[in-house]
Amino acid sequence: MELSNEQIDYIQKDINYRGIVLEDLEEELLDHVCTLVEEKMSSGQRFIDAYDAVIRSFGSDQEIQQVQNQTLILSNNNPKIMFRNYFKIAIRSLSKHKFYSFINVAGLAVGLACCMLISLFVADELSYDGHHKHKDRIYRVVRHGNFNGNEFHYSVNPAPLASALVEELPEVEKAVRFRSRGTYLVTTDAMTESFKENRLIFSDPDFFQIFSVPLIEGNPETALKDPMTIAISKSMASKYFGTEDPLGKIMTLDGDEEYHVTAVYEDMPTNSHLQFDFLMSMASLEESKNTEWLSNNFFTYFLLKDGVNEKLFEQKLNDMTERHLRPEIMAYIGKSLEEFKEAGNYVVFNIQPLQDIYLHSSFIFDIGPTGDITYVYLFAAVAIFILVIACINFMNLSTARSSNRAKEVGVRKVLGSFRSHLIKQFLLETILLCLLAFVIAIALASMAVPFFNDLAGKSIEIPLSSPVFYGVIFLCALFIGVLAGVYPAFFLSAFKPINVLKGKLALGTGSSLIRSGLVIFQFFISILLIIATATVYQQLNFIQNKKLGFAKEQVLIIGDAYMLNEKVDPFKKEIEQLPQITSASLSGYLPVHGYNRSDISFWEDGQEPSQNNMVNMQIWRVDEDYISTLGMELIDGRNFNEEIASDSNAIIINEAALRAYGFKKSSDNHSLLTFHFDGETGVVSKDVYDKYNVIGVVKDFHFESMKEDISPVGLSLGRSASVITAKFATEDVQSVLASVEDTWKKFAPELPFNYSFLDSDFGTMYKTEKRVATVFTVFSGLAVFIGCLGLFALAAFMAEQRTKEIGIRKVLGASVGGIVFMLSKEFSKLIVVAFVIAVPLAWWASSQWLSNYSYKVDIGLGLYLVAGLIAFVIAWLTVGYQSIKAARSNPVNSLRSE
Repeated sequence: MELSNEQIDYIQKDINYRGIVLEDLEEELLDHVCTLVEEKMSSGQRFIDAYDAVIRSFGSDQEIQQVQNQTLILSNNNPKIMFRNYFKIAIRSLSKHKFYSFINVAGLAVGLACCMLISLFVADELSYDGHHKHKDRIYRVVRHGNFNGNEFHYSVNPAPLASALVEELPEVEKAVRFRSRGTYLVTTDAMTESFKENRLIFSDPDFFQIFSVPLIEGNPETALKDPMTIAISKSMASKYFGTEDPLGKIMTLDGDEEYHVTAVYEDMPTNSHLQFDFLMSMASLEESKNTEWLSNNFFTYFLLKDGVNEKLFEQKLNDMTERHLRPEIMAYIGKSLEEFKEAGNYVVFNIQPLQDIYLHSSFIFDIGPTGDITYVYLFAAVAIFILVIACINFMNLSTARSSNRAKEVGVRKVLGSFRSHLIKQFLLETILLCLLAFVIAIALASMAVPFFNDLAGKSIEIPLSSPVFYGVIFLCALFIGVLAGVYPAFFLSAFKPINVLKGKLALGTGSSLIRSGLVIFQFFISILLIIATATVYQQLNFIQNKKLGFAKEQVLIIGDAYMLNEKVDPFKKEIEQLPQITSASLSGYLPVHGYNRSDISFWEDGQEPSQNNMVNMQIWRVDEDYISTLGMELIDGRNFNEEIASDSNAIIINEAALRAYGFKKSSDNHSLLTFHFDGETGVVSKDVYDKYNVIGVVKDFHFESMKEDISPVGLSLGRSASVITAKFATEDVQSVLASVEDTWKKFAPELPFNYSFLDSDFGTMYKTEKRVATVFTVFSGLAVFIGCLGLFALAAFMAEQRTKEIGIRKVLGASVGGIVFMLSKEFSKLIVVAFVIAVPLAWWASSQWLSNYSYKVDIGLGLYLVAGLIAFVIAWLTVGYQSIKAARSNPVNSLRSE
């Protein structure tokens, strides 16, 4: 039964009249007296009788014990009534201390919203490829090896490996190969324009038997069996055929390759590392029939039978591959497999589980974009840190206010409350705060999802329609509420009422030490995050400003140049005549990801090929304008000249190649040999050699991520017409694009004008690091903000507790600055301790992350000092506001209130 407003007013006036306790306990006493009166009225007593009974409980110890016993009986017999009373008291307490309640709710809500978003991100990253029915039995083959001191790690394998897996290893049910050939221009007979597509791949017929990709139309067993057949995704079927049935229709790729549509499948889920819109039959590729075991062009996946031991299978796999590699190593290198291994060389085939591919792959070239388990761990750690900081805020404020609430505890114990009742009361207040914070957090997270998706490159959604989601939220609120409130609840409920009410309570140093430790931990985390963010940004800045060996600014890349066929050279010459263009080059080999690569083993002329003198080197087909257009530096020899006939067999090497071959300079008339490679069939001839004369040396340039060392590269004069690069000398980029596009439309009006910029393509190589830096910055800022909220409230409380001291000091002549320093110095000490603890761990973590890069920034002591200074300034600004406010208050008012 709830009291009326008139009854509550009566109780309040009577308490004031009787002068039972100190004035600052009137509100606490009123709450608890009202609750006990309501309990007695619920058992049938009249209001005045119930109130008199409660008031009489302030008598002897015997009467107090009787009231306690009655309260215990009432709580045992009427748990619903007691819970209702706990709830009402909690609401009153929270509403009465609005400032501290706001700080707690705001800090928890922001922390929980951040934690919620990061948890969804982590869950999405961990869910990759989990939708396949046979996910636990699907693997792919990867290779690791060493040849002449050069390590290699490939996710691609020889063409004959897949068939050998099925035929020679009974543990394998099925196998499938993938072969990526870049982008294509796609059209149909009914269309007048082409579209550039990059999600195309060649596949063996067993794709639909291994992977759980539902077919909408077509036969999964025969869809990719015949040459020149293609399976397309549902979205591509709609794009190219609208409402028509696409089966049997023809799709034309690059203007001359006609494929018959044999199947339509559901779009690939976003949480799949396999992202294809077009699956073309592997039988369409002549190179798929290659029998060379030293080649490496095909991704190979297979389905393992149930119950197979992975380690034993890997051993059998390597035994099989060694049987096939043995004769080829002898034929090409002239050494037996045993001699090959004795020289320190090796080739090892490993199997990689399907669900490990996305997060545990670090190959230079892979089938699609991959994540990094390191960043998953980092984000998960940040989420935990933010949540811990929010919980620390609550514990700090609760223990800091313990001296005030100690009197409340004393009164309630006198009025019949047991320690168990008080523990429940304080835990309920905490859980209510958590539930309120969770509600606000869900709203904040829902509003922040679009921005977070932009930052993280994701398309996650909060499952607001899922009952499981709300069940998890409720359980989390209970868990966090208990976790954050259990110490204050047990700490506060342990006070002895007689000492509290007589003003003899000595809290000791325990709670102060705990609060100090928690503040240190908060700023330890904050400093750690600040240093981590600064390290990532410094490395990115180092990458962007490092001399790359080529000029990436103001270089336009014009795609699909090969579609111009015989018009490509006239087109190049015409754009060179544009006033904005200084030079242009025709080559598909560019020093950024996403363009052609070709690595072949070379050895010096006059020697027999062997494991001791062969060097694995990139060979790039370029024209005579390539070096000048990309701003490379020729440090020895000369450039290509198409008018010199012998330059068709000339090569310009980089410094890494010069060192690998042991050459002093290019003018020594060196020549390099390699096995002849048939580009159509993919077959390497061991009896026919190609000879290249070294005519120059170009300064080393980065063509892979800076996580990799610069490896040997050779530029040869040849045709590679996939793109044209054009160097322009104007800031008016739009005028350049308009002029080049007009020229393109003149030569190929039916083809789309596709372009990019070299500096943008270079930037995409580090998009993961950029996202990590941005996300780290945002969440580090939020972590510091949440920590400052708690520090702000704590400083306000400490200033409130020292009101009398401040007033006396001001009366005795203390300055505002002196008082501010007095109030701030304790927190400053804590920041210094946090800094000293954080620096070694931050240095270790930064070193571990930077070790992934062969070229990295040198992190000096200055970064750590700046991070500590930032934390120090933030803390001083936070505490200083409250300190100045307290120092500038009128001492007369503070002394009068005391």
